[in-house]
Order: sequence, then C-alpha cells, then structure tokens
Amino acid sequence: MATKCEHAKQANPNVAPSGEGCKECLETGQRWVQLRKCLSCGHVGCCDSSPGQHANKHFKETGHPVMQAFKSGDWKWCYVDEAYV
Repeated sequence: MATKCEHAKQANPNVAPSGEGCKECLETGQRWVQLRKCLSCGHVGCCDSSPGQHANKHFKETGHPVMQAFKSGDWKWCYVDEAYV
C-alpha cells in the first residue's frame, strides 16, 4: 500500500537514467536481479536481492530518498520512510 511522504514531492520520475544497467555491477562484472532508478539523480543500481545491493548503497551514500523500479514496473519506494509511495 502506498503512503504519502514528503520525499515523494522531491522525486522526478522523468530524470534520465545513468545507463541501461547497474553502473557498479557493469564496472565489476557482477550480475543483478532487478534494477532501481534514483528519482533524484537517475543513478541506476541493483536491488536488495542482488549481491551488490547498489541502489541501497547509493541511498546511504547520497541520501537521495526515492527510487523507482527500472524496466520492471512503475512502483516507487522511499528509503527514509521505508514505504511505497
């Protein structure tokens, strides 16, 4: 169930993605399960089910709060509120 959060107002679903795959996995040769796009800067990282968990690491490094499923749906997640938005 989606919730309202202040961070969702800052999200830009039209931000250009950083690439077609997880930037860090492509650099290291790792594989991913699913991809997530940061709605602040467009960074594409792998999901928490992937070995690298690069989308979550991106949030921890940058504080960018909201991400969206990339090429696998249109749902959004707020890392700060730990909720779908």
